[in-house]
Amino acid sequence: MSESTAEVLRAEGLVKTHHGEGAPARAVRGVDLRVTRGEFVAITGPSGAGKSTLLHLLGGLQRPDAGSLWLDGECTDGYGEARWAVERRRRIGIVFQFFNLVSDLSVADNVELPALLAGVPPRKARAEREELLAELGLEGKERSMPGELSGGEQQRVALARALVNHPPLLLADEPAGSLDSRGTREVMRLLSRFHRRGQTILLVTHDARLASAADRVISFFDGRIADDAELDGGAPTRRAGASGVLELRD
Repeated sequence: MSESTAEVLRAEGLVKTHHGEGAPARAVRGVDLRVTRGEFVAITGPSGAGKSTLLHLLGGLQRPDAGSLWLDGECTDGYGEARWAVERRRRIGIVFQFFNLVSDLSVADNVELPALLAGVPPRKARAEREELLAELGLEGKERSMPGELSGGEQQRVALARALVNHPPLLLADEPAGSLDSRGTREVMRLLSRFHRRGQTILLVTHDARLASAADRVISFFDGRIADDAELDGGAPTRRAGASGVLELRD
């Protein structure tokens, strides 16, 4: 397999059941998924379909009950919490719906922290932070606290934090779910910009506008992949092996 088509992520037979009050809820039911370098994949589906649980499994935030996951060809079955924390600094950037910024750290410190934890020298971490904040239109906000920013600004800070270590894979969990229409358009524009530069992105969203920015859309329903199609000039083309339970529409 050439470097340009190398797998960044591969999942086989992922299963996750949530246990709480009432009957167990089977959130993910035997999911197989491959994401190659440079792809922009959107996972769509109704609330409660299991989309976010799947993304959390892919990022090591939750552990599957069954199945295996590979990062850059390396099986993660033996990873513990400490190893996953290292991998999320090195190889996986994650953006959440509610930003998850550290409220008592400045914008600059929020962005630099993952780099410093990964062992990047302070001067280089500062340079990376300055470059990202400038590109994301956040000059002059370095000393601001998260609570002083708008929702759209906080999500841009969260995006800078996720990208500061140049991870091969960016996972985005409903990144516009807390934003208005303007903020949604901004997130869509930024994700598209980084994708054009070669960033591999896996996006979970219920928003068709965001999904339309991807070049591959997976429909997720009742814990399973119902359809998997590549968008070729806006027209969906079903990938081999997709079940076709749901019909993709533009």
